[in-house]
Amino acid sequence: MLYFAALPLLVYLSFKQKYRESIPARFFLFNNPRFKSGNGVWFHVCSLGEARALKPILDLLGDKDIKITTITHTGQAEARRYNAEVRYLPYEMFLPFWARGQDVLVVLEAEFWFMLFSVLRAKGTRIILLNARISEKSAKKYLQFAWFYKKMLSHVEMIYAQSEADKNRFLALGAKNIEVIGNIKLAGKISKTKEYKKPEVEFIVAGSTHESEEESVLKSFVEYRNQSDAKLAIVPRHPERFESVYELMKKYADKNSLTLSRFSHDKEFKADMILVDAMGELNNIYAISDIVILGGAFRDDVGGHNPLEPAYFGCKIITGKHFFHQKELFKYVHHVQYVERDEIHKALMKCKELPPSMVEEKIDLKPVIERIMKN
Repeated sequence: MLYFAALPLLVYLSFKQKYRESIPARFFLFNNPRFKSGNGVWFHVCSLGEARALKPILDLLGDKDIKITTITHTGQAEARRYNAEVRYLPYEMFLPFWARGQDVLVVLEAEFWFMLFSVLRAKGTRIILLNARISEKSAKKYLQFAWFYKKMLSHVEMIYAQSEADKNRFLALGAKNIEVIGNIKLAGKISKTKEYKKPEVEFIVAGSTHESEEESVLKSFVEYRNQSDAKLAIVPRHPERFESVYELMKKYADKNSLTLSRFSHDKEFKADMILVDAMGELNNIYAISDIVILGGAFRDDVGGHNPLEPAYFGCKIITGKHFFHQKELFKYVHHVQYVERDEIHKALMKCKELPPSMVEEKIDLKPVIERIMKN
């Protein structure tokens, strides 16, 4: 009934660029056929970050028959880079006849789907939760339905949790066989794919920003420019926001007599402000940055973004205080400034006296690979 009631909204959203591919695939099975065969390793991830985190695991699995499902279109695009069958995960009502049993299903982070677990387990598939996490905020909601989550988690063979706190939250829900191995994103190889010329002045990058965060960054940058020569690049998290962010930047550029350019036009950083309206360039830009204002944590509903990449390139990192989905990763990154959005300017000024950020920690994927390969 819920599905049919939501049909008008689903049709409406499918015309939006962000959902143009994912909604028809997930809710109408358009261009989203079943996997061709069983007896493989099926990974389910939500979006870009989790899809990217699969790389070191897939490298270690060699020539195994790999299948990947995603939720978002950015996750789908990243998953298609691998030698794997890639699909969108259909809405749960379709799973009983769409899903083929595999040797093992590996689900990343907090993708808890009751029907997926139930159907695959009934078809003889072993289920592993990897990089598993439950935020403090979510745990309170989950505990209200502990009986439901206990039933769902009873289908799971092994849970590899990100932290002791996550392990305790799973235990409170009645889960068993939990091992803390840390965040698998620590195992990923961080690299750049292109070389760009570094600006001669201080270069600030606002990376993976969300709506309302760009305005806070722009206000702070304009104020900072009164005391220090610098350039600013903004890299919105979602490509469908490129145009609206460009219009916002244009307003600030015109008002403050600053030059503005689009990265897609010249691939250079000559203007005072640059909109990076291209995907897959963030590491290349971090590599020539002095300061990174990491988005997703200046709002209370996103949970922050991965700090390992800017830290790897020695950037000085400023981020917000709402990084609840990335707590485990931030634990390994040193010299980060955590501020409110109205304190960004003050943090920029303080950067001059702080050392670059750095990462300390490694993760061993060997037990995970052995578990996946187990007959």
